[in-house]
Amino acid sequence: MSTRVTPARLYRAVAVAEAVTWALLLTGMFLKYVTRTTELGVQVFGMVHGVVFIAYCLVTVLLWVDQRWPLSRLVLGLLAAVPPFATVPFERWAERSGLLGEDWRLRSTAPAGPVERVAAFLLRRPAQGALVGVLAVVGLTGVALLVGPPA
Repeated sequence: MSTRVTPARLYRAVAVAEAVTWALLLTGMFLKYVTRTTELGVQVFGMVHGVVFIAYCLVTVLLWVDQRWPLSRLVLGLLAAVPPFATVPFERWAERSGLLGEDWRLRSTAPAGPVERVAAFLLRRPAQGALVGVLAVVGLTGVALLVGPPA
């Protein structure tokens, strides 16, 4: 079995992770607001979910660029992160609809425009691309912490 990171595998992983962290956060909310036993679940799983939410959104944008999704698919993919567990059905639909390739287009195709050039640079250098992705998630998480929790 190949361990190569394809668009389909990466998207499936972040979609499932986003849904799992939703479940953990909802469990934490149940413990905090219904049983009134602890706030720890919301504190821990809220942060974990926030980080995975940001990662899911960044991967969605990367796929939009690399796989040349229409803008409407990008919007649907990003909106799928808002209601609990919606990322998994969206990922499955995207797979069935042919939106998730088994190869990264920009690894072998000349990029068109500055956004594709950045994506191609990162996809052609997987270690650096992964590092930039992690730094982007950390940076955006820091911004989210400064702004504060959702109302």
